[in-house]
Amino acid sequence: MKGEKKVPVEVYSRVVGYFRPVNQWNKGKKEEFSERKEYSLSSVRESNVYEYKRHS
Repeated sequence: MKGEKKVPVEVYSRVVGYFRPVNQWNKGKKEEFSERKEYSLSSVRESNVYEYKRHS
């Protein structure tokens, strides 16, 4: 696209109750972050999830 501009963005993630910029994390934490999977509630509702009921 003509006139397209690219600007850096800052990515935040929630860590122990507060948000923190990912670029301030150590190498190991950044690697773990890159391996995370995102889920949405709609995908959970549509999947075959069964509730475990304990028999007394």
